Amino acid sequence: MPAVTIYTDGSALGNPGPGGYGVVLLSGPHRKELSAGFRLTTNNRMELMAVCAALEALRVEGCDVTIYSDSKYVVDAVTKGWVFGWVKKGFAGKKNPDLWMRFLGLYRRHRVRFVWVKGHAETVENNRCDCLAVAAAGDRTRHAEDTGYRPE
Repeated sequence: MPAVTIYTDGSALGNPGPGGYGVVLLSGPHRKELSAGFRLTTNNRMELMAVCAALEALRVEGCDVTIYSDSKYVVDAVTKGWVFGWVKKGFAGKKNPDLWMRFLGLYRRHRVRFVWVKGHAETVENNRCDCLAVAAAGDRTRHAEDTGYRPE
């Protein structure tokens, strides 16, 4: 099965506020960039939505996937196993259950490993994702509705 390297980032201009995500997918000689913006959302939702969009873009199941993210929220939730406990408790008191359930369905289709990277550092592809996310968040002419966002 193919090995895929994915970089993700999410951004919200205000929290909540307009937001966007950026993704760079790399596999062999192939490169793909994804981004989308939303009218009203949060930074954590955009970080998680970036991961979901990236995994949804994979055309075959069973890939060896390494995801680089600067989101401690996403990386720690998976690598420390928190999200699996949240599922058992029905996401009681947890935010973004819609996206976590979406993520888990995708996660189970591949062999996924997460690596945390420092944001706005020297990781070229992570910086590219940040540019994509900020541009998508700022382009109000192309914003979609984040239908899962629930104000507190």
